[in-house]
Amino acid sequence: MRPLEPISAGRRLALGILFFVLFFAAWALATLGGFVPKIFLADPLTMVRDGARLLTDFGFAADILITIWRVVGGFVLAALVAVPLGILMGAYKPIEAFFEPFISFARYLPASAFVPLLILWAGLGETQKLLVIFIGSVFQIVLMVAVNVGQTRRDLVEAAYTLGAGDYGIVRRVLIPMNAPEIAEILRLVLGWAWTYVIVAELIGSSAGIGHMIIDSQALMATGQIIFGILVIGLIGLVSDYLFKRLNQTLFPWRLA
Repeated sequence: MRPLEPISAGRRLALGILFFVLFFAAWALATLGGFVPKIFLADPLTMVRDGARLLTDFGFAADILITIWRVVGGFVLAALVAVPLGILMGAYKPIEAFFEPFISFARYLPASAFVPLLILWAGLGETQKLLVIFIGSVFQIVLMVAVNVGQTRRDLVEAAYTLGAGDYGIVRRVLIPMNAPEIAEILRLVLGWAWTYVIVAELIGSSAGIGHMIIDSQALMATGQIIFGILVIGLIGLVSDYLFKRLNQTLFPWRLA
């Protein structure tokens, strides 16, 4: 094992699986061995039984679908606003100077702090949940895209001008194609953050969703159900991250390994 030395796909998969095996083994040892009271941390077997009951008896699959819809909806809205604005900020310095102070200020504001206001403005319906995810994602995407586009190699821009490209052509045929792989990677990373925001939105004033199930389980001290809900979020995030990464590799094979 050497610094930055690549490994085969098979070895990478085996090492990833090994971590999960060791993690669940340590969890089982701590709980089934009596080192941790089950009221504080359910064992893996109890978690599986509680999860099966949630899916078969309490319609938890519908909660999962609702949460996925909220994440996708809020994240897509954020991307539709943030990506074009980020490209414009990176390409045109006056636009960057106008928006950057506010974006830098707003991205430090926790999305959870807006929940009481959003409930007053939008009620307890879907709009409020989508807005929490939107606020939590949009400013991060804007700034990251702007920084990435602003670091485009100047020699490529000058070469395009030499070949007769105009300002619009520089943006459309140089800046966007050059930075599209990195923008896609930014969206993949921020999508993971969006999952934290949806749970915050669902913990307050929600009648459905994974976060709603978790807060109900907390009142019942059903730690098995809580852990199952958390693991479902992690599993969905892992799958979506993998699919996003594969899509990026397919669209931009020359930039993403």
